[in-house]
Amino acid sequence: MDDFAVVGLLDDLSIIIEDSKPPSLGSKDKRLVDLKQVLDFIDDIKSAFPLDFEQARMISRERDDILSSAQAEANRIIEDARNQALLIAGEQEVVRIAREKAADIEADALVTARETRAGADDYADRVFSHLQDTVASVNDNLTRCRERLNNKGFR
Repeated sequence: MDDFAVVGLLDDLSIIIEDSKPPSLGSKDKRLVDLKQVLDFIDDIKSAFPLDFEQARMISRERDDILSSAQAEANRIIEDARNQALLIAGEQEVVRIAREKAADIEADALVTARETRAGADDYADRVFSHLQDTVASVNDNLTRCRERLNNKGFR
């Protein structure tokens, strides 16, 4: 039997009933049919039902398998997307933290550079002041020595 055996048999039974003649006396809603022919169709329908039901069950199982597989694939894709999003978010967080640390290091370096520069300027000023005092002292000594030399008349 084909995939639509019951439907075909029911169509054939309908044709037999529609083509049958109404009884000579009575309602037009009644028909005279060949009982054996109708019972044979009913038997054929009964025997075709298990095939159609089995096919319907197989189709339903295949559909359920396809839906289950599609749902599993959708869940896997969603999970992959979540993991990817978490990875990207994590990487962005690492980059953000690295940028913050770099900014902190740069700020600390600028403060240290300013402090070092100020310390170096203070040190240089102290060295120059000491040198200036030393040069002034040497100059005073030179001036006194020259005055002594000039006062003694060795010239």
